[in-house]
Amino acid sequence: MTDRPSWAPPGIDISVPSVSRVYDYFLGGSHNFEVDREAARVALKAIPGIPKVGQANRAVMRRAVRHAVGQGIDQFLDIGSGIPTFGNVHEVVHTLNPAADVVYVDNDPVAVAHSKAVLDGNEHATIAAADLRDPKSVLDHPETRRMLDLGRPVALLLVAVLHFLRDSDDAYAVVATLRDALAPGSLLVITHATPQLGPLNDDQRRVQDVYQRTSTPLIMRTVPEVERFFTGFELLEPGVVPLAYWRPDSPPSDDEDPVLRTGLAGVGLKA
Repeated sequence: MTDRPSWAPPGIDISVPSVSRVYDYFLGGSHNFEVDREAARVALKAIPGIPKVGQANRAVMRRAVRHAVGQGIDQFLDIGSGIPTFGNVHEVVHTLNPAADVVYVDNDPVAVAHSKAVLDGNEHATIAAADLRDPKSVLDHPETRRMLDLGRPVALLLVAVLHFLRDSDDAYAVVATLRDALAPGSLLVITHATPQLGPLNDDQRRVQDVYQRTSTPLIMRTVPEVERFFTGFELLEPGVVPLAYWRPDSPPSDDEDPVLRTGLAGVGLKA
């Protein structure tokens, strides 16, 4: 029988791995179960550099958030936010603008519970328990309505989450629904898994097999497929590019790990 930690919210099945808890493990977090760690170890055996992708995702998020604040945006909607770790959106935002408002959204009870604990007493950040696959539940959530004024520009962050939407979830329609709710001047930030340098190789297939064991399989999309999410937005320079190449703080190294090319990033402006 699997021991249930005292911090585990009641009612969750700790025998099935969760993508947010696997990601937490990759980022060095402690809010994951053995089933998550085992899934992560299998993925790491196939592609040892996976944690670098998680770190690169976070680095892109921070750069995009700084850009948004620099454009005067003071409202942030981070869907699929996961389990809070150091350097999360509200920490980056509030370093630059303490009065900006941040709404995190996740459907994992562990992520929601720990977000509530981390954000307790913070009047400018909150967590909403909702599912990206039902975008209206996100937009109509009481915490979203309380915190955000959708009549003004918002930075919408879909960081490392759209690749968990199947074709049957109609991912493009989901993003279009969110887009239509945003005011002109809003930004869309996306990072997304992509096949490494062409068709999936055997290691990538093994990683996909790991995610097949969770409730949210990993769907890799090409650059044109990711660009399609920005329909109705003006893609900002340099477009949809590998993670390390989206407005880096310093030039990417010539000997960077090729695994970093399995992630794409892009930011769009709604005119």
